Amino acid sequence: MLIVDSLTRRYGPRLAVDRISLRIEPGSFVGVIGRSGAGKSTFLRMLNRLAEPSAGWILFDGLDVTALRGRDLRRWRARCAMVFQQFNLVGRLDVLTNVLMGRLAHAPSHRALLKLWSAEDRARALAALEAFDMAGFSAHRADQLSGGQQQRVAIARALVQEPDIILADEPVASLDPRNTKLVMDALADANRRLGITVLCNLHSLDLARAYCDRLVGLADGRVVFDGGAFDLTEDVAKQLYGLEAGEVMDRAPNAVEPAALVA
Repeated sequence: MLIVDSLTRRYGPRLAVDRISLRIEPGSFVGVIGRSGAGKSTFLRMLNRLAEPSAGWILFDGLDVTALRGRDLRRWRARCAMVFQQFNLVGRLDVLTNVLMGRLAHAPSHRALLKLWSAEDRARALAALEAFDMAGFSAHRADQLSGGQQQRVAIARALVQEPDIILADEPVASLDPRNTKLVMDALADANRRLGITVLCNLHSLDLARAYCDRLVGLADGRVVFDGGAFDLTEDVAKQLYGLEAGEVMDRAPNAVEPAALVA
């Protein structure tokens, strides 16, 4: 279980994240929702220590994540994989090599630098690409792919880290509707088929309702909602979305439906 206790992040006098406390059950798909600037990205980045907490604790199965340093911190980041809005692929490298970068925590550094990946690592990377219908692009440069294809490669890279948790920070913010669905289906597949816990920052309530078991709503860095998608009231939506709340609440809750997943 992932436990967050009074997690806080200050930037000077401003509180970006304000004493968040949550318990995240293994295998859940949690949508973190709210407007831009609500603290969603800062919160996720603190969970794998890309941003340092100003106060509070992060615990995972008894491990004090906030105390980790050096090699132990690198191991945690392998267990708590990050998927970014801007993909963070190396454009000049081929797709397979980008995915293999997810094995860095499992391979000697000299072998990784020389690209001397084991047959097992290559097979694992190709299997991850195949799961998202991207194996046919393994020899293509990453910068030749569409945004949706690049994001699926980024998720495949996260999977070969063998993570317990995937943190997806606005993974569909720059994608069209078709690629949005493909990427969200890929995250749902990782969650349901492999049992990986997923925390996904989303601006869209439609997507959150369609894919997430639980929603955590942030406003001004604080949790103002924690529950099921259809427990979200109009008053809470106003706290989360301000003037956009009416539009958000009026839209059909199943406007986006996940694809059927392989058990």
